Amino acid sequence: MQRLFSLSMPVSHFLRNTALLSLASLLPLLAFYVSLRPGFATMLMDGGPALSRFLRQVVTNGFPVVFIVNYISFFHFAVLNARQRAKRDTIFIVAIDMPIRIVVFILLHAIIYVVSANWFGSFGGSPATALRVVAPTLARSALFDNISGVYLYATLISAVPLYVSALETSQKFSGPLRRLPGKSGAVLAALALSGVFALSLSLLAALIVRIQSG
Repeated sequence: MQRLFSLSMPVSHFLRNTALLSLASLLPLLAFYVSLRPGFATMLMDGGPALSRFLRQVVTNGFPVVFIVNYISFFHFAVLNARQRAKRDTIFIVAIDMPIRIVVFILLHAIIYVVSANWFGSFGGSPATALRVVAPTLARSALFDNISGVYLYATLISAVPLYVSALETSQKFSGPLRRLPGKSGAVLAALALSGVFALSLSLLAALIVRIQSG
């Protein structure tokens, strides 16, 4: 991860690496999402409005969300890794990364939904309606119940290498994790942390739904 995301590399390379990792996480999950819905792939291959709406959703919502969440996360990783390694254990990177990802993921959905309402007439052309559906949509995303679940798990997959890197160099956690062969301990821990992230986001979204309905 340090080779892919470093403050010493040109900005264009940092952006390229973020974009490539984002696409590598997003595209397979999109294909899986489509395959789970009978007839959806055929509808998309036929072209027309269904394909246009799907592509617009991915281009204006999916990729920007995954890319921006990843960029902010990897930039923080590079900063903390370069300037604070001697001051704090690297597990601090994970502790900071998870809440940042959750907050940015929610905020980006809210912003993009409002923009979609204004520009494309989505949500009946109502920004207020667009904001109201953000929380219910994200509350179901951890269940892979809608396309936002694709974006959520794409950001989680992107986070796993970062968490593995932080855990492997953590003075507090690297010892116990090395009891398992190779990198399996760090990978399993990173996957568990990603699961905590997904659960936390869904619970937060569900809480917002409750507040809205109250």
